[in-house]
Amino acid sequence: MPIHPEHASPQAFWGDFWPTAGEETGGVPPAERIHWTQYPHHGPGAEFLGSPRTALEIGAATCVAGVALARTDVNVTCVDFSPHQMQRARRWWSSEPNLTLVEADVLDYLATTTTRWDRIFSNWGAAFFTDPDVLLPLVLPRLTPGGLFAFSSVEPLAPCYGPQITYGNGYRGPRLAIVRWMLSNEQWTAALARHGFRSIDIHTLPGPEEGFVGTTMGRAYAPWTPGAGGNRSCSGAR
Repeated sequence: MPIHPEHASPQAFWGDFWPTAGEETGGVPPAERIHWTQYPHHGPGAEFLGSPRTALEIGAATCVAGVALARTDVNVTCVDFSPHQMQRARRWWSSEPNLTLVEADVLDYLATTTTRWDRIFSNWGAAFFTDPDVLLPLVLPRLTPGGLFAFSSVEPLAPCYGPQITYGNGYRGPRLAIVRWMLSNEQWTAALARHGFRSIDIHTLPGPEEGFVGTTMGRAYAPWTPGAGGNRSCSGAR
């Protein structure tokens, strides 16, 4: 997708990404369930998050996943730094109950808010595009004791693990680096443990047909007492 010189920024890239989502049919995109994988109706839905009262979606884009969760009577906050994505989210979801839409950089928001949530989740969002050694220390303090961090992203192609850099605008025009963090399950487990998470479960969910690209699915819990090493998890979380 071409990015014009004046648009060569990450915010502009995400503004142009999937620019007609829900608009090609003349309507609002469906938000009947959380789709954790790249395949429709494949894998878990909201049950992957257990039974929270509050949740924060980081890197929410147009907040479809957050809306699906909010419709299960969970108070959901969706954060994204793209003005274009958030403009569409407000147009589509401003009347939804249980939903708060925030236009902000995820890292800045996590670093400055004093709110805690039962669940923080990234549905192909911030956890896919942010250095985990930067993101995870900001996520953990924003979880309630025993709270759950959950995420999904594409299965990495072995042995090419780690940050994968691509030109966001192809190979022509202004340089725009987009980084995806393609960690192995073992690397994710180590990173989460290193930053104080407990009861870590990282696995690859196979695609719907043999040979199809899978999905990295992750869940990890905050200690029940901040700084403690217990592994007790929230009721209903698993």
